[in-house]
Amino acid sequence: MEVTLFFCNQASIEPDGKLSLQGVLSELYAPAFPARQERLFLAGIIEWQRADEGKKEFLIHLKDPDGLAIFTIEGHTDVDSRPETRAPAVTQLVLPMEKLVFEAAGEYPVEITIAGRQFNGPKLYLMKSEKADL
Repeated sequence: MEVTLFFCNQASIEPDGKLSLQGVLSELYAPAFPARQERLFLAGIIEWQRADEGKKEFLIHLKDPDGLAIFTIEGHTDVDSRPETRAPAVTQLVLPMEKLVFEAAGEYPVEITIAGRQFNGPKLYLMKSEKADL
């Protein structure tokens, strides 16, 4: 299984089934901390192995620089069986993250657990700057 996720300003699944991401980012700036971000999306895909099928639980944590979870998303996805004549099954994720509070500047990593396996996701870097975009 492969997991590819991004932080972005907007994400959606288009009527034709394509995943659309806008404003992909890895850093945010704030003039002071704690800082608040009203809304971000964590979006991307999980590409499954052909042997994977059925209901798959997932747990996603956005962690602060000390490793404590500040935002958690729990869910599941249903993975369909795919013959060799088709591409492997893919789950598209569009996960809104609202009213995030960042207590300090630093590195905020994503940790993902899917079907009992752990993956590292993207990191969001919070920086102190008078040129704030939060």
